[in-house]
Amino acid sequence: MNKRKHPKRRRKHLGFIKLILTIIFIILLIYLFKLGANTMFKKDDTNTKNDNNEQEVVNKKEEDKEEEKYTKEEKEQLEKLDYVNEKIDYFKWENIDRYIKYKEKNPTIDNKKIVLYVNIGIDNNFYTNTDTSPDQHTNTVLVNKYYYVGEKYVPKNLVSIDSKYQSGGKKLTREAVEAFNKMASAAKEEGYTIRAVSTYRSYSYQNTLYNNYANRDGYENADTYSARPGYSEHQTGLAVDVDNAKISYTSFGQTKEFAWMKENAHKYGYILRYTKENEFITGYMNEPWHYRYVGVEIATKMKNENISSYEEYYFMYLDK
Repeated sequence: MNKRKHPKRRRKHLGFIKLILTIIFIILLIYLFKLGANTMFKKDDTNTKNDNNEQEVVNKKEEDKEEEKYTKEEKEQLEKLDYVNEKIDYFKWENIDRYIKYKEKNPTIDNKKIVLYVNIGIDNNFYTNTDTSPDQHTNTVLVNKYYYVGEKYVPKNLVSIDSKYQSGGKKLTREAVEAFNKMASAAKEEGYTIRAVSTYRSYSYQNTLYNNYANRDGYENADTYSARPGYSEHQTGLAVDVDNAKISYTSFGQTKEFAWMKENAHKYGYILRYTKENEFITGYMNEPWHYRYVGVEIATKMKNENISSYEEYYFMYLDK
């Protein structure tokens, strides 16, 4: 006699099978999902690699075009200069012709200085190829014989220096004044006198001053110690001429105060602007009395790295 399975047992058996099939189905779905995701990511990765390769090709073509612009002789000169291998941070391809010409005239100057000097502009005569000053109305504004602020420039926030540390009505920008007052006060505590005798000058004032000098000494001589109107740092409200209230400011370099300034001015954001050492860069004679406010960070960096001119610092670190 055949025995039939009990209905309850059969239903239980079928339920177990359904559970197993459901689990298998879920596992299969998870596997297929992961497989699809991996394929997608691999595809994206491949696309990224292809994009990078295409960009490398474009960059290589651009480099090849740069090289094609130069003659065989120029390429040979470039190899001698070896700029690329030296990795000069402030190297500019648009100045390459000027680098080459300046190097030919000055073969003993090392490549970094060749690049720096050309970027500054000293491969051209003073007051030629001039342009408007970069960074106007900031502490880093560059004003020299290649960069001008023009007739209408007036610095913002001009305020008077503390009357104890000036010779009457002298003004600088607010930040420069605060730093100067602190510097003069610190000097006084140590027994030194630092007094501002010439600070902000308007365009018209500088125009009169320069022309008076030129009429007296001739324009060529005047250019060695006086800025043409619009090209003066004094117009920025960041430059100050000082004395010790005892002898003329033109003799400041012979004073103990000058020695103090050499060791301490940078602590207050001031730099000695014109020296005999950097005369070929600035075009001005040695002026131990002329200081420029650039801020403590820049002044300290220039002091620590023995950078003698603001032009050099600017084109090494600030030029964009």
